[in-house]
Amino acid sequence: MTTMTETRRRITGGVDTHRDVHVVAALDENGVELGVESFSTTPAGFRTALRWLRRFGEVERIGVEGTGSYGAGLTRFFQAQAIKIVEVSCPNRQLRRSHGKSDSVDAVAAAKAVLSGSAVTKPKSRDGNVEAIRALRTADRSARHARVKALNQMRALLLTGPDELREQFRGSTVWQLARGAARLRPGDPTTAVGGTKYALRMLGKRVLELESELADLKAILKPLVAATAPELVARYGVGTDTAGALLVAAGDNPERLRDERAFAHFWVCLRSTRLRAPLSASGSIEVVTAKPTRLCGAL
Repeated sequence: MTTMTETRRRITGGVDTHRDVHVVAALDENGVELGVESFSTTPAGFRTALRWLRRFGEVERIGVEGTGSYGAGLTRFFQAQAIKIVEVSCPNRQLRRSHGKSDSVDAVAAAKAVLSGSAVTKPKSRDGNVEAIRALRTADRSARHARVKALNQMRALLLTGPDELREQFRGSTVWQLARGAARLRPGDPTTAVGGTKYALRMLGKRVLELESELADLKAILKPLVAATAPELVARYGVGTDTAGALLVAAGDNPERLRDERAFAHFWVCLRSTRLRAPLSASGSIEVVTAKPTRLCGAL
């Protein structure tokens, strides 16, 4: 008489993330669908989702869509529970057209992508210095855009405004324009001249306030970036803004840049910064693959 040792099922999960509801699917080790359920995007909903998955067996890994957006909170929760999380790209659009779009289908597809090995990317942890840099750079970028927009509006007002105002600011630099406009006395703002002066004064004050915000952000970002990646900042031509962009793209997990292919994909993500990859003596990309922490310093 022979006996068979009963083993607990190994579960692979898949999550289609949304703002208010996450749809979770559970598959066994053979890819058999065990269930699909929806859970709220709250800490209580995260705990309920994990309990639901564990009903089917031992949860080995979970594929999550949008680990950097709607799925960020869920990803942090699962990682705190020592569950392996795999970042899953959006489903293939051709498959969506042929099979239809539904949250349940997407959740199952995420689990199958992990089970088949087509999804292997480790998500960014988003809990270290780089996450703080990312948040601060968001405010910095917004202030820069708003400043440019306000300055352009001031130029447009002067272009079509009263002659005396055009002559008053003719030949002024950007900062002379902002400071001079902030000191204007509009008088009656319901007249053409008074209304233009009032608008220019408001826009000038806005530019100066944004400049003050940018100075405060720079005072925080510069030492933070230098402390996070001292070797990167020490490289010729790499300043706080460039280093911050590189760090945010790499994330708090430099080990994600495991080979030249991963580094090349990472560099493509930074094409908008118009940077060139450093070349070695042989002419190939000098990738920090053996010791990825060289890229991100103290990460």
